[in-house]
Amino acid sequence: MKSPHHVCLGFFSLLLAAVTANGAAAAGTCDRDSLKALVDVYLKALVAHDPSGLPLASPIKFTENTATIPLGDGLWLNVSEGPTTFKVYALDPTSGQAGFYGVMKELGEPVILALRLKVENGRITEIEHVVARRLGDRVTPNLAAPRPGLVQPVPPPERVPREEMLRIADAYFESIEHNNGDLAPFADDCTRHENGMQTTTNPPPDPAQFGSSPSEQLRLAMARIDACGVRAQMSSHILDYITRIRPRRLLIADEELGLVFAFPMFVHRGGMQTTRIVGVPGVDRVSRPIAPFNLQAGEIFKIRGGRIHEIEADGVVLPYGSGTGWDG
Repeated sequence: MKSPHHVCLGFFSLLLAAVTANGAAAAGTCDRDSLKALVDVYLKALVAHDPSGLPLASPIKFTENTATIPLGDGLWLNVSEGPTTFKVYALDPTSGQAGFYGVMKELGEPVILALRLKVENGRITEIEHVVARRLGDRVTPNLAAPRPGLVQPVPPPERVPREEMLRIADAYFESIEHNNGDLAPFADDCTRHENGMQTTTNPPPDPAQFGSSPSEQLRLAMARIDACGVRAQMSSHILDYITRIRPRRLLIADEELGLVFAFPMFVHRGGMQTTRIVGVPGVDRVSRPIAPFNLQAGEIFKIRGGRIHEIEADGVVLPYGSGTGWDG
């Protein structure tokens, strides 16, 4: 593995003309400040619709929602506002990678960008976007600002080694594949947001607010499941429709913030009609016919004291059998 010094040697000399006065001050190292400065320079170039001033390797590989496209296409064409209040950085000098998860605007509408940059010898070699569009008004309150846990440093006594962080995050995917919430160390306060929507630990629903039609009863059942904690929801079998999560691509570990940033591919083979639910009072079965599809996600796990506290993810539905754009 290349050393952090080797990965970003000369990095600041390439950025001095682009980084504003509040950028990094030291030169020649690949530390947290230099990686964050690179992300900020990238985002400024993105909003300006002009990648020409970036320190790019040749060739440069760029994907958006798994498609390999020319740099300057995709979100680059129509972004209308950069990230403002919702910004999460995951900085990993060991791997020479930086992750960013934030809310910006495209054609005036909010989108979530999960971004990964890889740097070698001071130049960007890989750029990956997972862009969630058409978010809807109901999720915007959760996208005003990141939850505090995602941006606060972990006190040194509660930090765990890098390899353990990656193992803990991988256990989350194991718990989904095996419908067993005990396979991952979820904290009692662990809450998951997906494309801005809170999908666990919601307030219990009032049955009187739901009608008697099958669609209303399905909404009530899902509201009861979404009121579960993450551990209980994993064990309820509601995620039975996920066939596997491969590849999982746990790529970035920020030891200071306790963040693991992954780009997993969720594979749904389809063919299911009804799911038998376990351990959720008032819900025995859920009828949800599932057709085959894949879902590419950008997913952040906050790990503190050896447990998962916050989960934040965006995802894009793709045809069944789609690759990640980074396979092989």
